[in-house]
Amino acid sequence: MPVPKKRTTSISEAAKVESSDHTMPDEQEFRQRMRNLAVSAMRVLIEDVMREELEMCVGAAWGECTPERKGYRNGYSTRDLVTKTGRIEALSVPRDREGQFQTQVFERYGRYEPEVAEALTEMFVSGTSTHKVGKVAATLMGVAPSASAVSRLNQSLTEQFEAWRERSLLSHYRILYLDGIHFTVRHGTQTDSSMILTALGVDLEGNKDVLARRPCAEEDKDGWSCLVQDLRRRGATQMDLIVTNGHDGLLSAVSAVFPATLRQRCLW
Repeated sequence: MPVPKKRTTSISEAAKVESSDHTMPDEQEFRQRMRNLAVSAMRVLIEDVMREELEMCVGAAWGECTPERKGYRNGYSTRDLVTKTGRIEALSVPRDREGQFQTQVFERYGRYEPEVAEALTEMFVSGTSTHKVGKVAATLMGVAPSASAVSRLNQSLTEQFEAWRERSLLSHYRILYLDGIHFTVRHGTQTDSSMILTALGVDLEGNKDVLARRPCAEEDKDGWSCLVQDLRRRGATQMDLIVTNGHDGLLSAVSAVFPATLRQRCLW
């Protein structure tokens, strides 16, 4: 059966969707939105680190009886944290019964915010590891956490990222922007540039959201096919307009998954 020929929108067709000037967000905007997503994991990390701090303070895990126990837990208070990308509200701060516990996380986060935010972004882009998580936890705590603590933190962050990656999407988006961006990722003392295929959606109210991202060795048809098929699998079935560059593999992937959707070549 012949495949319908993919249409590229004319200016008049694009105007029916929203306007004729669908400028592709620049790489800096893509990067910033990825950072914002990474910082969304900050609540999980900070609350887990504070629980580890309290465990070290009282000398025992939850419900554990040990000769080293020096105190007992006493519920939680709440506190907001202002970051460069927004306010994290109502963080759960653990307390001890005697009132001896004082977390170091907020003071140390304020001192090392750029390093922590960058490390979380790298984890969001390239995946978590015990080494990366342990380094961030040590920065926030001021001491090296135990191996079991690092393992628990790594599991919490992995679950956070997986929940984002598998979340359901809206069925209808006004615009879908697709682009490949480069992130520099550290691996120990080495750094390399990783290609991240990124889907940025604009909903019917005009709100932008990163819908998916996929690390790839290079930008090719297979990588883009996996990404756009994942969008459809998670419920995004109707796009009014898809804006892309002229990469052949990307165009082929879009044509196969969204054959009836108008497409416009991005304007830089």
